[in-house]
Amino acid sequence: MGYKNTQDCIDDLEENGHLIRIKEEVSSDLEMAAIHLRVFEKGGPAILFENIKGCKFKAVSNLYGDTNRSKFIFRDTLEKIKILIDLKNNPLEAIKHPLKYAKIATTAFSALPKKSRFNNPVLKNKTTISSLPQIKCWEKDGGAFITLPLVYTEDIDKPGVMNSNLGMYRIQLSGNDYVQDKEVGLHYQLHRGIGIHQTKANAKKQPLKVSIFVGGPPALTLAAVMPLPEGMSELTFAGALGNRRIRYTYDDEGFAIATDADFVITGEVYPNENKSEGPFGDHLGYYSLKHEFPVMRVKNVYHRDGAIWPFTVVGRPPQEDTAFGNLIHEITGKAIPHEIPGLKDVHAVDASGVHPLLLAIGSERYTPYNKERKPQEILTIANHILGTGQLSLAKYLFIIAGEDNPNISTKNIKEYFIHVLERVDWTRDLHFYTRTTIDTLDYSGTDLNSGSKLVIAVAGEKKRELSSFVSGDFSLPQHFSNAKLVMPGVIAITAPKFESKNIADDELILFSNYLKEYNIINLRGFPLIIVCDDSNFVSETLNNFLWVTFTRSNPSHDIYGVNSFIENKHWGCKGSLIIDARTKPHHAPPLVKNIEIEKRVDALGEKGKSLYGII
Repeated sequence: MGYKNTQDCIDDLEENGHLIRIKEEVSSDLEMAAIHLRVFEKGGPAILFENIKGCKFKAVSNLYGDTNRSKFIFRDTLEKIKILIDLKNNPLEAIKHPLKYAKIATTAFSALPKKSRFNNPVLKNKTTISSLPQIKCWEKDGGAFITLPLVYTEDIDKPGVMNSNLGMYRIQLSGNDYVQDKEVGLHYQLHRGIGIHQTKANAKKQPLKVSIFVGGPPALTLAAVMPLPEGMSELTFAGALGNRRIRYTYDDEGFAIATDADFVITGEVYPNENKSEGPFGDHLGYYSLKHEFPVMRVKNVYHRDGAIWPFTVVGRPPQEDTAFGNLIHEITGKAIPHEIPGLKDVHAVDASGVHPLLLAIGSERYTPYNKERKPQEILTIANHILGTGQLSLAKYLFIIAGEDNPNISTKNIKEYFIHVLERVDWTRDLHFYTRTTIDTLDYSGTDLNSGSKLVIAVAGEKKRELSSFVSGDFSLPQHFSNAKLVMPGVIAITAPKFESKNIADDELILFSNYLKEYNIINLRGFPLIIVCDDSNFVSETLNNFLWVTFTRSNPSHDIYGVNSFIENKHWGCKGSLIIDARTKPHHAPPLVKNIEIEKRVDALGEKGKSLYGII
């Protein structure tokens, strides 16, 4: 739909039964976030908060919390956008079938941003940072944050909207050492689009102009998080997706303004000017801790009449960003395989926090049939994956040869893991990348942005039958207990509390030696063993297994094996692989709900209250 602003979208959703209103006064300190989380967990609608304590503005959340609702919002253009992305990969199709693609001509026209000279609703009013909704999502957060910010910058060498970057980088509004109403914190890395712009501005010893849009056409929000093909502007994508040209202008101080946004915060980032940002409850299910990030000196805070503040809440997945991710994958699903030859499918597993775990399917097209099939081409594909955009943040990458089972899908995670575990050769198929970069939000490494990666590449015939039960005579050494079946081929075992790396090495070497000596027969059907704090929790659901295993382990430090060896710098094991997924002292704390706040949410679910029948 060609929504002009957030209000247009809200009206449409409400008219079609996709939105509820919270009329009771609620606090922006934890309570609004708790309401959002509860409604999302119940598969509920978008939420309009009409009465925020101490704030004159309304707020809306869960707009994109259901993939079907997102499809409803973009129902008129979604299929056309898929065609445009396909044409980006194969432009000759438009020449071969001009009539077939004629219908997207108007969509292409909508992609051109439109400079607005007179009607600029967002510039009508000014306010202050402290007057905005001060939404704090988790108890240990360092302050209030903008969780759906659209952060706009331009290339200082090539100014203008066509060379701009629009990204979603979280913004801290209060707390820490920020000067109230004069400074906000920006959390981003220098390799991102905004970081490249900042680096260029730093080289010229000039401040970088930054505009933060909040609200506006929903297409702007989706464009800000899209992994767009190289050379495609976020503003052009937003126009095409929203079926309406994005309106923009510049204010009197030269800052870019999305004129249909609900709010715009303008300011400057000066070279080498940083302050502590965080903590913040993040999408891996833990807090990202306090670190130095750029600080923005605030110039102006604009807002339109009746401005509405969109927000979301992130935490242990699945959350609203999961549904966002599903929509993005549906739109771009064919694009990445086109960029990486031989790649058939790739899936960032949301339950593991997205970046810690990638599942991929590649091709082994050139293996001679008179020799044993083994990983060759898929190793080249794996290296390409780890050098591609956001995929480069992956910590664990599993990749299989699609020819071994043409019907397998990366979306069926259990079936995928069974395929891997039936065929994997731990003496050959483990490929470590040590002392490298990982996701900033992943604290399994020993320093910020530092850790390791592991590629597990599997090709060939089935090698073993997987066990689906733990036998009664399965014995464990002292201090290890409660072997629980996670899924066929995988068991979780409760281990002593992790104290230090040196102690862990001793413990798990002794543990693996014990298994080698006493349980070799029982272990044949269990090629993967997870050592953890609570095997009952890990084995309870597939999502628990994925979350604990891949967010709490650093491959180079936390992988052991039964009958392990090193041969010419290659590490492998002849028995089961062991992953130490215990909580370590350097890990960030997990996110925990506030009991008193949860009771307040319960009260809103009583008869006569706004959430009755929803939660």
